[in-house]
Amino acid sequence: MKRRRRFWTVVDKLEALIDQGVYPVGSRLPAERELAEAYGVSRPTIREAVIALEVRERVEVKTGSGVFVINNGKSALPAKSISAFELTQARALVEAEAAALSAATIQDDELKALEQTLVDMQSAEKADEADQRFHEIIAQSTRNNAMVMTIQNLWNLRRNEPQIIASYKDVCSRGEEQRLLEHTAIYEAIAKHDTAAARKAMHNHFNRLINALFDASEAKALEEIKRKTDETRGLYSISHLTQ
Repeated sequence: MKRRRRFWTVVDKLEALIDQGVYPVGSRLPAERELAEAYGVSRPTIREAVIALEVRERVEVKTGSGVFVINNGKSALPAKSISAFELTQARALVEAEAAALSAATIQDDELKALEQTLVDMQSAEKADEADQRFHEIIAQSTRNNAMVMTIQNLWNLRRNEPQIIASYKDVCSRGEEQRLLEHTAIYEAIAKHDTAAARKAMHNHFNRLINALFDASEAKALEEIKRKTDETRGLYSISHLTQ
């Protein structure tokens, strides 16, 4: 009976977060271990909560992939589109503070794991995964479960929203050397336990990223204008009549 009360409490909390849009349709819930730590319950309790959410048609369990939020038409708040610019600004605000907190709380084994992601980031095949792992380690090292879940949700949006994926595609395929330098600066500030430097280094990273998004957006807009101009020119040109 006690466990039943516990898992229903988890169900209520997760449903509230889904309704509030913290976990939007299509996003993946945090891993079972993370949820257990966040809510202070056992992993079997989390499994029971997920089963209840699945029965209520709030989530879908995909073997090997995770637990995903689905649309059952019962959301209290309408789904809102989030742009890559909004996501990047939110990440800059949240993750800069996470970096500052991490500089004060990170432990030696976490620093070692963080350093390893920099090594992995030098490999084109491992770079994107290592990038995400880098930010996850920083979040976890804050010892703040709310911070961990917030950053996890921001990454869920980064990985699952088609519009955001498209916006990041060109930006992330370029400037890989600069990305590594920025992550190295963040690591070095955290390793020195310099909270102000860690916050600034993370801000610098996202400032470069958001400017790259603006540049890509501007280039795309100019390309579209040129395409429409060429179409109009072809439609009204009389050069073919004078040949």
